[in-house]
Amino acid sequence: MDVTHARPGPTPAIPTARTPRWTDESLLTIQGLRIDYGRGAEAKTAVDGVDLTIRRGEIVALVGESGSGKSTLAKSIIGLLPAAAHRGAGSISLGNLTLTNAREKDLEKIRGVRISLVPQDPGASLDPVKTIGSQLAEVFRLHSSGPRRSRESIRSEVIRLLDLVGIDEPEKRLKQYPHQLSGGLKQRVLIAIAFSLRPELLIADEPTSALDVTVQAKILEVFERLATEFGTAVIFVTHDLAVATDHAVRIVVMRRGRILEDRLVADILAAPEHEYTVRLLEEAAPHSSPTATRAVGTTAPDGPLAVEVRGLVRDFTRAGEQHRAVDGVSFSIARGTTFALVGESGSGKSTTARMILRLLDPGAGKVLIHGQDVTSASRREKRELWKHLQLVYQNPDSALDPRLPIRDIIGEPLRNHRIGSRATRARRVAELLDQVNIPSHLADERPPALSGGQRQRVAIARALALGARTLVLDEALSALDVLTQAQILDLLAHLQRDLGLTYLFISHDLHVVERISSTVGVMHRGKLVETGPTNEVFGNPTSDYTQLLLNSNPGHRLRAHASTRSGVAALATT
Repeated sequence: MDVTHARPGPTPAIPTARTPRWTDESLLTIQGLRIDYGRGAEAKTAVDGVDLTIRRGEIVALVGESGSGKSTLAKSIIGLLPAAAHRGAGSISLGNLTLTNAREKDLEKIRGVRISLVPQDPGASLDPVKTIGSQLAEVFRLHSSGPRRSRESIRSEVIRLLDLVGIDEPEKRLKQYPHQLSGGLKQRVLIAIAFSLRPELLIADEPTSALDVTVQAKILEVFERLATEFGTAVIFVTHDLAVATDHAVRIVVMRRGRILEDRLVADILAAPEHEYTVRLLEEAAPHSSPTATRAVGTTAPDGPLAVEVRGLVRDFTRAGEQHRAVDGVSFSIARGTTFALVGESGSGKSTTARMILRLLDPGAGKVLIHGQDVTSASRREKRELWKHLQLVYQNPDSALDPRLPIRDIIGEPLRNHRIGSRATRARRVAELLDQVNIPSHLADERPPALSGGQRQRVAIARALALGARTLVLDEALSALDVLTQAQILDLLAHLQRDLGLTYLFISHDLHVVERISSTVGVMHRGKLVETGPTNEVFGNPTSDYTQLLLNSNPGHRLRAHASTRSGVAALATT
């Protein structure tokens, strides 16, 4: 069985106490905290005079855009700030223990025992050369207390933990390596490791941002059950307000290092006090957003085709077993429109995109780009194809060379294809910077000096450098906060209108898909199970799997609240 593409099993029923095992007792107290990066005149304040209290068993969401200070605040609690950061003022206490001036060796005794961290990227956090069982067992060996436990006792506890976080066949998983697990299963392993010693406080830093909606829902249910059953307090760091409103008790809204609001979810939904919170709510619930702009082109769906795929098939062989990743997929994209592919991890959507880009050979089927059959394109023909068909990657941090200035990154395709003189290339780079709304003075900066949204704009500019007419955007917005997502969506809409671009948009974020796409295809286990106009597929799905995706889509409370407000507004005008 290829577990990489297997859907996680159902979360096991974990008994919940009739009444929570926590009270109003304060667990974490932060007073007047200031965290600076650098010193002297060059110092930048990331956390500015924060006061925060977390009670036992409480799930609190730290929400804000990139650079708001939420991750810095979370890491300061567990003492994992980078060397450049230092506390300028304030204090942090866990119960009656002061963490502010704790020595590193004292913090090591606390981490994992009283405070645990669930990091964002499970792929980078798990050791690829150790089995899942050995990595979980290591926690008990590193933090041994009391009588020495037998190997069999530790094994039983590891199996119990894997079962607790909803991992199917836990005995089988013990001998598997991280690469054999899906993203959702790896994230559950990290939660099991973090919870293994029953910490009082669990810090989850963007733990579901890279997961599809069905897996995300199951992961967040685990956090809720741990908090309810064991009284574990959870600080959930996220840029996704839709997720926060569904699962948190309180929401703490941060911006520029300061807390703007710290209130119960129901209170924030009913009457947000700060204009910034209102903007977050509007962008998190597209139906209620007055600024929502769908990037739908003017070309009719039955007009000239930019992309056409017919019966695409692709098999992979792993451990001697053959797995069909893409199974007879056919669809077309009219020029100047946006077609979205959605589905869970392992559904085959990215493999389909790689075949369209001719980065991967189909086992069967055809690929036509702007009417030209490129299925058997030679290396030279592919090089010509890539002038018109380009990919925008998920993570601009890994896609952009941190050593090069922005002007060289954008101009690199022009140099590689030996297009124009140095002067004409410089003019083209300046034109591209203007098209993606990047100030010209940033041309000499390097990627680390730019925000996440600016880096993604650079990636889009580079993709357009050779005059591409079709862009494949593979999870290109998943690492961005909702306000930055909105800005990039508006940019894509304007570029589509101005340049007549066609987009193949791959995403697990149904909110974004609904906003950007004119048509959508839903993939499941390699097959295209449903396709059609986005409003029809999402409004009246014919596939049970599409309905499952829609039911798992976060933001239920936001949508319900927006619907209520719309109903009240309609009554007021009658």
